[in-house]
Amino acid sequence: MHMADALISPAVAGTMYVCSAAAAAYCIRQVRKENDPKKIPLMGIMGAFVFAAQMINFTIPGTGSSGHLCGSMLLSALLGPYAGFLTMIGVLAIQCLLFADGGILALGCNIWNMAFYGCFIGSLAIWLPLMKKGITKKRIWLASILGSVITLQLGAFSVTLETLLSNITELPFGVFVATMQPIHLAIGLVEGVIIASVLTFVYNARPALLYGAATQLMESAQLTFRKTLAVLALSALLIGGGLSLFASDNPDGLEWSLEKVAGTAELENNGNTHTQAAALQAVTALLPDYTFKDSESFLGTSFSGIVGSLAVVVLCVGSCYTFKFFQK
Repeated sequence: MHMADALISPAVAGTMYVCSAAAAAYCIRQVRKENDPKKIPLMGIMGAFVFAAQMINFTIPGTGSSGHLCGSMLLSALLGPYAGFLTMIGVLAIQCLLFADGGILALGCNIWNMAFYGCFIGSLAIWLPLMKKGITKKRIWLASILGSVITLQLGAFSVTLETLLSNITELPFGVFVATMQPIHLAIGLVEGVIIASVLTFVYNARPALLYGAATQLMESAQLTFRKTLAVLALSALLIGGGLSLFASDNPDGLEWSLEKVAGTAELENNGNTHTQAAALQAVTALLPDYTFKDSESFLGTSFSGIVGSLAVVVLCVGSCYTFKFFQK
């Protein structure tokens, strides 16, 4: 659901940058209050895991479309809403700058659409209330599926609202909404199952890692903190470097909707601001579309998955120390 720059006007882009920046500033203050340095390696590894998982598009049967993990609900279930939101920013920034996945002008929109709802609504309004009486596997599955569906619907609606406010005439609001919401409902259901499976593993291996878990859950841990992180880190590398090769070639939910409504998934950029943003991204995107420039070798995809995962780790962990998110 990464928006391209052509879908928004500079005014809407600027507004969403301000909204996302304000949410990020609030999150920084909150993680400093929490002061839990153990989250630092978890932010890096889970950021890498989400980056790698997003490279795998799964087919939505009978539609000609595909979907991929958003990941913010997963991050918030492990890191909480604040550290989860900051980690998701790291993922989206690397995707945008290094791989040209989502426009630079649209980055503020993508952060809001893909990170805000999953981390704040998913965590505070769905995850924590359902886990109030204790974390169980059934509640994990319920929260994962319900949270993924609701937050992805909110994100999809925000995309249509942002194009409306940007006066993108090729995308009539009513038709665009009616196309976007059903396909992202299907994607949300699949994402919920994936997230529930990952969180069930964590529940079995190291349940105290789950957000809001009682300290007594430490007694039922099957793996140490380091071993659990090692499994998740290895999974990220295997997914990004190997399983990403088997991703569906079908357009994702947003691209599919654009084709249905506007007849094309690539609208034209207009205006000097869009041109400058495209020029900047052409410089920063060393591996555009997750492959080597001017090459269709499958090795580019594997290389992108591994390099991107490592870049997310460096950015997330480095930011924690550089900006002193946590005090040891």
